[in-house]
Amino acid sequence: MTKPFKTLDDMGDIQGKRVLVREDLNVPMAEGRVTDDTRLRATVATVGELADKGAIVLVLAHFGRPKGVPSPEFSLSQVVKPYSEVLGREVRYIDWEGTDDAVATLEPGDIAVLENTRFFGGEETNDAAVVQRFASLGDLYVNDAFSAAHRAHASTEGLAHVLPAFAGRAMEAELDALQKALGEPEHPVAAVVGGAKVSSKLDVLRHLVTKVDHLIIGGGMANTFLAARGVDVGKSLCEHELASVCEQIMEAAEKANCIVHLPYDVVVAKEFKPNPATRTVNVHEVAADEMILDVGPAAVESLGDVLKNCRTLVWNGPLGAFETAPFDRATVALAKTAAALTEGGSLVSVAGGGDTVAALNHAGVADAFTFVSTAGGAFLEWMEGKDLPGVAALTR
Repeated sequence: MTKPFKTLDDMGDIQGKRVLVREDLNVPMAEGRVTDDTRLRATVATVGELADKGAIVLVLAHFGRPKGVPSPEFSLSQVVKPYSEVLGREVRYIDWEGTDDAVATLEPGDIAVLENTRFFGGEETNDAAVVQRFASLGDLYVNDAFSAAHRAHASTEGLAHVLPAFAGRAMEAELDALQKALGEPEHPVAAVVGGAKVSSKLDVLRHLVTKVDHLIIGGGMANTFLAARGVDVGKSLCEHELASVCEQIMEAAEKANCIVHLPYDVVVAKEFKPNPATRTVNVHEVAADEMILDVGPAAVESLGDVLKNCRTLVWNGPLGAFETAPFDRATVALAKTAAALTEGGSLVSVAGGGDTVAALNHAGVADAFTFVSTAGGAFLEWMEGKDLPGVAALTR
């Protein structure tokens, strides 16, 4: 099957060619140590393959938000040593001073990380002069940073228009998974959308009701939908002012033959803290001084039955306040069901977003899902049906 974008397989002979590779090296650090190397590990397939094929690999990435002002705090030099350890190869660091001379000393198979792209004020405005500055260093361009693909920056979008452009292995895997999940999915399709606020995911919900057969709403968002339906949600987190918007989404779902699933039993407590006194009640039995903090076991069981009849699942956001026990139970239980169905071969499961990755790791099932995206904003914009500039620029 021909892909809509070129991949490393389309590059031909790259021996001695300088390849600019946009990666996401924006890792969390504390006291000079990387506290989560997930993003570094995601680059290994692409960078390793290019180096093995004899390319001179020049890694472009941003780090933090320096806003066009170089400073040691935001220097990628501090990532080079841990990155070298993850790759199992020597990695050079190249500053923006004397860059051309430093690049000229590199041999085929060498890997170098260029300094923070955001040290240029024109990186985030996709300035043509910055695009040309980057392009002058390389012969070919590879974008391997899906997590930055929703930004039209010089290093994520501009370069694809001035150098032959290809998707790296991580980007390719991400785009393949997303195509299976919502582009051309096998129906029935279910989507789980959770999180605290409806307001942050309005565009996601509006888009999904036109694409999926089952929309499962959890988290604080579900309280707003329940309130819109006339349920008294006590002192639960709730955006009462969005009642009419929730009604519009429910009406759009009905027109599109999408079934919206709201919890009918819930776990409530009078205070939000670890392991307080809780009750599991019907949604119509929430007391005025109680708050809904998780989906109840009966609803979770019936949601599991929904997934058993589906072929595709897209998941973004937890069902309850999963960071605080015991309000992680619904998320963990449904995630385990989805993982078992995926491993059994009946379900393609794609999940993404920061909270979601944390929740699936907490449930111990992230590795059992078909694909888990570490991208936050880019994954959400994709779920909203938006074109991502960094992806659009790679399209053949």
